[in-house]
Amino acid sequence: MSFSETISPLLGRLALSWFYGSAAFNIVVNWSHMVAQLGAKHVPMPPLVLVVAFVLMVMGTYSLIVGYHTRHGAVLLFAMTMVGAVVLHDYWHITDPVLRRAEFEIFSRDVAICGGLLVMIGMGCGPFGWDNRPPPKKVR
Repeated sequence: MSFSETISPLLGRLALSWFYGSAAFNIVVNWSHMVAQLGAKHVPMPPLVLVVAFVLMVMGTYSLIVGYHTRHGAVLLFAMTMVGAVVLHDYWHITDPVLRRAEFEIFSRDVAICGGLLVMIGMGCGPFGWDNRPPPKKVR
């Protein structure tokens, strides 16, 4: 295995973890603003949706950082991100070209992040992760 094949999955996991970890931190720091934004998008029960999103982000971030059940964590983050992109960044309903472009860029970013998550789902954590640790040695 080449150096890039061993280190790339780790760096990819850390980059995705940084994105979702900072987003989870943003939910905590800007709770009332986030609730108002979700309410403006007509999301039902915004506080509950934020709690669910926060829990999924924390679980997925931990999973990616440590490499523990990486595929499961990536699936959770993938599903949450795609639902959020379609529901919250529905640029196809916006008529103002400037706002439409801004929402399209956020939507495109979310789809690209989902692409990275799909890679994690397909290949797992790579060699530097809890999922691929060597089996314990048997004592005779």
